[in-house]
Amino acid sequence: MTLTLRSPRFWLITLAAVLVAGTTLSLGQWQLRRAAQKEALQAAIGARDHLPILDGRGLTAGKNVADVLHRQAILKGTWHPEYTVYLDNRPMSGKTGFWVITPLALEGSSQLILVQRGWVPRDFTDRTRLAPITTPSGSVTVRGRIAPSPSKLYEFKGLESGRIRQNLDIPAFRTQTGLPLLEVSLLQTDAANEGLLREWAAPNLGVDKHYGYAFQWFGLCGLVLILFIWFQLILPLRTKPRTQSPR
Repeated sequence: MTLTLRSPRFWLITLAAVLVAGTTLSLGQWQLRRAAQKEALQAAIGARDHLPILDGRGLTAGKNVADVLHRQAILKGTWHPEYTVYLDNRPMSGKTGFWVITPLALEGSSQLILVQRGWVPRDFTDRTRLAPITTPSGSVTVRGRIAPSPSKLYEFKGLESGRIRQNLDIPAFRTQTGLPLLEVSLLQTDAANEGLLREWAAPNLGVDKHYGYAFQWFGLCGLVLILFIWFQLILPLRTKPRTQSPR
């Protein structure tokens, strides 16, 4: 029996295939781990719906912001409409408009919280023409879910101030206004009123995205292995000349 020596080209291709297959396999497994982490976080967020509803005292007493995020809250306080901000290019129910943000001075506290009050349509003929909304005076009760700062979009320089903005960063807004704002906001979930729509999308951590990426990486790993086996192992055997035996 003779030992068939492989060419340097074969071993180079083998090394490349092993590296690519190993890397894509590792990336696929990493995406699965990320999906599992986010599923656990999603479950933890869902479990917070069953915790006691926060009031202003419970909210301000919290030392760790992460402990109150996504919890239900009913807050009493007074609006500060002079600091209302409209965040541009924000969708709701398939339409683009503004998210309306107004600070609420918490009853029995010196602190305020930014309330994402809802959505109003945009006037496409005049960007500066804002839809009318009602902001009650005096003490109000607002129901909602504790949330981080409003999500950020790509921002051109110069759009970070004024009544109409692209984004709103709580620490920066605190510095601009001098208001003692909490590090979190409230996503108001009361029924649509005051000229505002409140069909907020459920929190989405992108779990499906990680499964999609994992499928792509595993698919690429499998493709590399199939191509290597076919072109480097099977095809050479099929095309190799057969030695005819003497008759």
